[in-house]
Amino acid sequence: MSLRVIAGSARGARLKAVPGDSTRPIMDRVKEALFSIIGDDIIGATMLDLFAGTGSVGIEALSRGGEQVYFVDRHRAALKTIRENLKRTRLAARAVLRHRDAFDLIKRPPERRFDFIYVAPPQYLGHWLTTLKALDGNPSWHHPDSVIVVQIDPRELEDDFCLRHLIEYDRRVYGRTMLLFFEFVDASEQKRTAHIDEDNSDLA
Repeated sequence: MSLRVIAGSARGARLKAVPGDSTRPIMDRVKEALFSIIGDDIIGATMLDLFAGTGSVGIEALSRGGEQVYFVDRHRAALKTIRENLKRTRLAARAVLRHRDAFDLIKRPPERRFDFIYVAPPQYLGHWLTTLKALDGNPSWHHPDSVIVVQIDPRELEDDFCLRHLIEYDRRVYGRTMLLFFEFVDASEQKRTAHIDEDNSDLA
């Protein structure tokens, strides 16, 4: 798969992929849709890129005017790739790399408040839901202005999961990729119905 920066200061820059199958790459079409949804809110924003892999999403955020992105991955090969991609795009000055297990990191208080948290763990292991439950259960991460975006294959979706402080407010499907959008709310707030926008075209 060819990876590139779609827009912003590093537009057109080619990104290296992580060797092996430990990452979940995002296709350009899905990434473009994601940042179309986020829009200008990314300007001056902070992002936590969990299971960062190539760093493609966080680098796109920086290229489009994000203030700072924390890239978290437990695989040294992924962190090496992210460093090389940041160098290629000249965005390293606004990046923080953490060689950490994502689950260990979110059990602790955050280093700072993040406007966006991106979750794209390896497929079919249930890590996306484990991550959401960990964020939901740690009050130090709860901030009403934070948006959590989860990237999964639609076949991974579990319809009966229950969260107390996170509400799903949007859902988009692009072929074999689904994006789920969550925000923190008070547990007593009535759950809203998620907007579902499906595009079932094959992205293969």
